Amino acid sequence: MTDIVEAKNWLGVDLDCKECGNFGGRCRLMEACVEDRYAKRIDRFFDWNPGMAKNYLSHPYFEVRAVAAKHVEVEFLPRLMMDGDETVRWSVAARLPSEHLMNMRCDPDREVRIRVAARLDEANLGAMIDDPDYYVRQIIARRMPVAMLPLMMSDSDREVRKTVAGRIGDEWLIRFLADEDATVRLQAARRVDAGRLALLLDDEDWRVRYEVASRIAPQYLKRFLVDSDAAVRGMASSRVAVNS
Repeated sequence: MTDIVEAKNWLGVDLDCKECGNFGGRCRLMEACVEDRYAKRIDRFFDWNPGMAKNYLSHPYFEVRAVAAKHVEVEFLPRLMMDGDETVRWSVAARLPSEHLMNMRCDPDREVRIRVAARLDEANLGAMIDDPDYYVRQIIARRMPVAMLPLMMSDSDREVRKTVAGRIGDEWLIRFLADEDATVRLQAARRVDAGRLALLLDDEDWRVRYEVASRIAPQYLKRFLVDSDAAVRGMASSRVAVNS
């Protein structure tokens, strides 16, 4: 991608190196400039000037602060956890040491909390199981230790429950066979012991019945030969033929 052919600061004012000249050649107009409003050039400036990022953590332009957070020594990051711009906080959450990350679990921006959920120590994931955003909770369900997953079995979002059903211990799977959502029941049906599949013989969703017909004990197959769905009938017929 070709760089933008202009050099303006965050206020839209044309940049003039003659009015700056403080970096001894460690910058270049339209390529590496901390005063440019283009984030790529700001980033390149800090690449060329390692160690200077800490001097720009209070810059009025959020892009400068956000890019500085990518380069600054980690001990300076906690001061930006409460920055007024979510882009800055998102950048901070990517590198913040684990001992401070818990302090960002209630950030008002979902993208920041998503990044926190992806990096938080497993032992602390339980603190985010009630996050208001379903995708944050889904990440928690993907990463949480299996022994803690029962805490999320009743989540209000089907995608979260489906994630839980895909990982939870076998002893809990039977609970999901009665879930109100068919995709959750299907996930559980794929994992549950075949001996439990009789609980789903009359499931209203053809996908669930198809899964049941593909795995259930042969003595139950006769009922699926007259199922309302052709795919279910076909699965049952193929298994009957094999077992006859």
